[in-house]
Amino acid sequence: MLAFATIGSAALYLLFIWLLSAAGAAWLAERKGYTERVGLLFGLLLSLVGLIIVLLLPGRPGSTWKTEGAFPNPGARRPLGIPALGPVAGVGDTPEATGPALPDALDQPLNGPPGPAAGEAPPSSPGEPGSQRD
Repeated sequence: MLAFATIGSAALYLLFIWLLSAAGAAWLAERKGYTERVGLLFGLLLSLVGLIIVLLLPGRPGSTWKTEGAFPNPGARRPLGIPALGPVAGVGDTPEATGPALPDALDQPLNGPPGPAAGEAPPSSPGEPGSQRD
């Protein structure tokens, strides 16, 4: 009896290690500021040893490895103005706790000069009572 597609479990595990080390080395190289191809080359040619070599490469200045650290932090990439999930610990209801407020486009009219800011009284004309003249 002929078996054409028989593969041992050890060969399958070695194939998974080879592919995962190539993907991991490519991700690490890109994170350290190198091109993805450098990591892919090390991971595919040297397998698990290539992953260790890419792990030992120094991070380039300005890379995500240098700015964010070794492990990614999804909260650090949150756009400005979007609050964190849940309440801010240790801080009251101050608007500065979640960052600067974005200007509200609905407060301004589409045509004409901009109106008064929210919470301010409109400017009075000289003929109205309550206007101050020097």
